[in-house]
Amino acid sequence: MLATPVHVPGGAKPFGELTHDEVAARAAELQQAVGFGPTVRVGAVARAWAELARRMQATGAANVAALDAATIAELAEPLWIVPPGGSLLRS
Repeated sequence: MLATPVHVPGGAKPFGELTHDEVAARAAELQQAVGFGPTVRVGAVARAWAELARRMQATGAANVAALDAATIAELAEPLWIVPPGGSLLRS
């Protein structure tokens, strides 16, 4: 999970290396994308990124990898680091 690339300004970066500021910026970017129709679903993802930012700030984590494994695992699916159901491929 920590090696999953995430878009940030300037390119992609491994999820585990994202700083609090990058996570908060991602939450804000996604929140701005929320609208009507299909984009309403982006709201839940934006809220998950905001929660990740709150937890990083509360624990003083310098980056995502500094959080405990349980927190990372709990938030990975709502953040779409791990797609809902574990895969975008269906059998």
